[in-house]
Amino acid sequence: MMKLKRVTVFLMLSAIFTTSQTTFAEVKKPTAEAVKLQKDQIKYKAYIPAKYMLFEAIEGDLNKDGAKDLVLIVKGTDLKQWVNDEYRGKLDRNRRGMIVLLAEKGKYKQIISNLSCFSSENEDGGVYFAPELWVSIEKGLLNVHYGHGRYGYWNYSFRTQDNDLRLIGYDDSSNHGPYVESETSINFLTGQKVIRKNLNEDPEGDPKFKETWRKVHLVPIYLSKIKRFDELDFSGH
Repeated sequence: MMKLKRVTVFLMLSAIFTTSQTTFAEVKKPTAEAVKLQKDQIKYKAYIPAKYMLFEAIEGDLNKDGAKDLVLIVKGTDLKQWVNDEYRGKLDRNRRGMIVLLAEKGKYKQIISNLSCFSSENEDGGVYFAPELWVSIEKGLLNVHYGHGRYGYWNYSFRTQDNDLRLIGYDDSSNHGPYVESETSINFLTGQKVIRKNLNEDPEGDPKFKETWRKVHLVPIYLSKIKRFDELDFSGH
């Protein structure tokens, strides 16, 4: 009888130990991106407006002075902007924005605060998924890139000018899976636009592009004045 009790207790302890191991195994460690975001939230707290949270921090040289400038992607925290989606549950539809700070004598000088120019990452893409936003600094340019997976992408390039960031280039690609249907590129400094149409309708064949060049006349576009990136449209120019 005593032996039976000991076996029963042993099995109970084993079950508890196994459950504990499973529980600990299911606890996931924060990703490197999440840890960095937490640190950046504290580090750049002084530059983040009230009722906004940090979504991403990007460092890079924007004015080619050798110092690392700072771009903060921020997001609103208005509880009224949360919605209940039929399929995805409760979603945060607060819009996102951008704060641009230039490094100056060991400190940051803010030149742009555009707090709602980007849609939420939880937008409804309809029958497709919503495009993903990437912001980067490369070769002195600020790139705002929207990737739409197998459907293509569009990209805006800005450079510092007049204590702001001026749009100097636009590129897009319209795809159907690996098949590139067309590409567009606009140089806003020279006023040149090129459209490259793929004449090869075979999706498995090499693309054969026909280029069409035209002159475009647009007033300078500055980042601080863009209300919504999702409303920018250059197809008619």
